[in-house]
Amino acid sequence: MAVAWRVKATELANCNCNYGCPCQFNALPTHGDCRAAVGYQIEEGNFGSVKLDGLRAVLMASFPGAIHQGNGTMQLIIDERADPSQRDALIKILSGQETDDMATFWWVIGAMSPNKLEPLFRPIEVDATVETRRGHFRVPGILETVGEPIRNPVTGAEHRARIDLPHGFEYRIAEAASATTRATAAIGLPGLEKTHSHFAHMHVSNKGVLD
Repeated sequence: MAVAWRVKATELANCNCNYGCPCQFNALPTHGDCRAAVGYQIEEGNFGSVKLDGLRAVLMASFPGAIHQGNGTMQLIIDERADPSQRDALIKILSGQETDDMATFWWVIGAMSPNKLEPLFRPIEVDATVETRRGHFRVPGILETVGEPIRNPVTGAEHRARIDLPHGFEYRIAEAASATTRATAAIGLPGLEKTHSHFAHMHVSNKGVLD
């Protein structure tokens, strides 16, 4: 029997597409391929009886084409503070195990990534505020992503846009932003320089997005 799980988290994502990210609209990636880094601060969660409150994680992924075309490579970085049972739980959740088919973003990435690199266990910093569209996540010596509001190219004023997905498998509403990622990871992440980013409050279970 599958283990029931639930996660409430703040998400900061950065990919190589233009602002808005065509994937959010069932279109092909801006440049034909997909590269992304996503950081998570878990406010509360559980995997069966295993508590996940306060833990952090990072997902890195790269696809030669659109995500649904497969042949992706992914790697997870798990908070080094997690104990063995928490590490196992987060790996299963973030790679799409113990999840209904196509119910979550993590299931999709896992299913489309036959190349799964060994997870790393490292200190992770995550400081992200959805409402202000500002934040960062960092794994020392591996990667750092910094997100900020999109700015009007003429006036420099902050520009706000939201992505509303009533039937999404990642979130319901995300704040669109701009972000830059610097990485020396096994998965190459070039081209993430002031490209699409989004900040979102996630509430997800093994059955899908809850609210």
